Amino acid sequence: MPTFICNAVAGRLTPVQKTEIARSITNIYHEEFGSPRYFVEVIFHDVAPGNYYLVARPAPADKISITGEIRSGRTDEQRSRMVQRIMQDVAMASGAAEDMVWVHLLESPFADVLEYGRVLVPVGEENAWFSSLPETLQERLKPLA
Repeated sequence: MPTFICNAVAGRLTPVQKTEIARSITNIYHEEFGSPRYFVEVIFHDVAPGNYYLVARPAPADKISITGEIRSGRTDEQRSRMVQRIMQDVAMASGAAEDMVWVHLLESPFADVLEYGRVLVPVGEENAWFSSLPETLQERLKPLA
């Protein structure tokens, strides 16, 4: 369910940096919340120059903005720790200054989410949900957990 959208000016992030950022966000989400990695989706939007603004002016070329939509039910401490870790890892992977990496988390109720052909369950019930999946899908997802 967690979907992270990473916006940066086109050409700002290399394929290697994008892979590192996606891996980092996936691992941080798993470590902070205990959810399986196979739920984490990271999407990169390469924004054309002149299409990214901050305070009504073109954004600095180094600016990276990440918006993550996660299920509700996480503590303030977990969310705070997560955004801090994402900011630090993205800055390190991209070479950007930490103040140029912005991270926003949005919470969404689980009831409106369907993944892998099944409606998601409340936080903490992922193992039962996984067990309800067809065996072939379970085998495909196990290495991603």
